[in-house]
Amino acid sequence: MSSRVNRQIILAARPHGNPKESDFEIVERPVPVPGDGQVLVRNILFSLDPFNRILMGNANSDQAPIELGDTMFGFTVAVVEQSNNPAFAVGDHVAGIFGTTGWQDYAVSDGSDLRVVDPDAAPLEANLGVLGVTGLTAWVGLTEILDPKPGGTLVVTAAAGAVGSAAAQIGKLRGHRVVGVAGGPEKTRHLLEDLGLAAAVDHRAPDFAEQLARALPDGIDTVYENVGAALLPALVPHLNRNAQIAVGGVMSQITQTGSFEGPDNLPDLLRAALYKTLTIRGFDVTEFYDRYPEFLADLAPAVAEQELHYSTHIIDGGLEVIPAVFPEMFTGRGPGKMIAKAG
Repeated sequence: MSSRVNRQIILAARPHGNPKESDFEIVERPVPVPGDGQVLVRNILFSLDPFNRILMGNANSDQAPIELGDTMFGFTVAVVEQSNNPAFAVGDHVAGIFGTTGWQDYAVSDGSDLRVVDPDAAPLEANLGVLGVTGLTAWVGLTEILDPKPGGTLVVTAAAGAVGSAAAQIGKLRGHRVVGVAGGPEKTRHLLEDLGLAAAVDHRAPDFAEQLARALPDGIDTVYENVGAALLPALVPHLNRNAQIAVGGVMSQITQTGSFEGPDNLPDLLRAALYKTLTIRGFDVTEFYDRYPEFLADLAPAVAEQELHYSTHIIDGGLEVIPAVFPEMFTGRGPGKMIAKAG
């Protein structure tokens, strides 16, 4: 192996608001040695996710943060460098299922958190996006949480993001009229031209309310919600009777350290829930990891046949650039799944 040093990105400070490069530190430690039944993997692709911000602490979440000095949690695609486990061969490409391989050059695993992936079946980066936990999150929302009838109108918020774009396309494949909400003309163009959604609405535009009304002539039957309090109130007046809302994320709120600052729209939501008999349900995707085989069986053929498209934002420069680029996730970057490529 070319290096006996394992670089790790550790949590150096808890952020207040958006994360900063100085919240991380890169340390060098010995490459771990696999024991009986274990494998040593070398990470080659790193997933950058909003969940990483939650784990840094001081986030608007009930999720317990990692400790200062801990290696940052993160999903990866890796190559098996050494194997003492008959289920894995040296040279196998594997994807981390639970994020325990982390933001580091090397990791040791007993194999229970890894799955072998075929680089010829789909690009490796797809296993961190549409065929990874990102895609699983979208699939669970539309398969286990929502029960939409084909032909109805599905609204997906943050629809140009990694989870949102997967959810929008799964909905489209299942026969729903999909309306995507995103911020800025680049993202709405992506939704219309690249993903082929029925309509796209720019929530940053001065005429957002008018755009939304034009896109929803028959109201809303289902919502896949990724944004939270900053956007959901605008959708409430358009909800049809018996509408369903799956809350897969609250991106607009996770960097806040206190209560949401803005108008109190809870009375309007509760009134709509009562008189429109709404169903609103959140979910934790980690409770559905056992559905991975079913999820892959459902979506992998659509990816292979290019019926389900995805966009990736690949960052070159290696592990060391992650602390500098990760904060861009919270400042209105372009569409696509953010992935860092090892140097």
